[in-house]
Amino acid sequence: MTSEKILFVFDFDHTVIDDNSDLYCKRLAPGGKIPQEIEETYSDLGWTHYMGLIFDYLHKHGVTAEQYRECMNEIPLTDGMRELIEHVAEKGHECIIVSDANSEFIDYILTETGLKNAFSRVYTNPAKYDAEGRLTIEYYHTQDWCDLSTVNLCKGQIVVDHKETREREGTQYKCVVLVGDGNNDFCPALRLSEKDVVCPRINYRLWKKIQKFKSESEEGKDGLKIQAQVVNWTSGLEILEFLKTLN
Repeated sequence: MTSEKILFVFDFDHTVIDDNSDLYCKRLAPGGKIPQEIEETYSDLGWTHYMGLIFDYLHKHGVTAEQYRECMNEIPLTDGMRELIEHVAEKGHECIIVSDANSEFIDYILTETGLKNAFSRVYTNPAKYDAEGRLTIEYYHTQDWCDLSTVNLCKGQIVVDHKETREREGTQYKCVVLVGDGNNDFCPALRLSEKDVVCPRINYRLWKKIQKFKSESEEGKDGLKIQAQVVNWTSGLEILEFLKTLN
């Protein structure tokens, strides 16, 4: 039997927070700049490797865990996100984070903002400090089945697996609400059904991608289809207002 519980899936960077946590930490480097030879290793496919080199470089220049924590705690929440997340948690719905950031940065920010208990799970690249105090990062998983996703994180599969786990435990969701902004949020958006909702941040990559595919569909071109209802947003308060129509 389907309950009234809704599963809310939040991206983190540029969704829950109004910046990119990985890139934000680069200001801890001497002069706020990372050497060009490290910058040249950047690619969408090799993000985790790129960040590992940055963490190595920052460690060599004496950056500590406390400095990372203070740096992360400078990043503001996106407008309306606190109100949205607190409302959803108070209503007894389930919130999870699925993010290509890392576990240490997300934990710092959720702890500082007091939002940690609002989320039942955080799916992201695991990070930890080694014996020398260097921040290290690993892939969440290694995947070769999804061309829409990076090798280290298929958000669509994570959402599907989470739902299946909860169903085995006896939870049937009324619907899924996906809140995101980036290209890697497109895969989970495609896996949503007509009863679900995808909320792309206006003028960000996910929104642009959905607009493109919507336009192509209207022109009669065959392609990938978004079945879920689309609710665009610039503030979490807009999503909050929409939720009131679901009740």
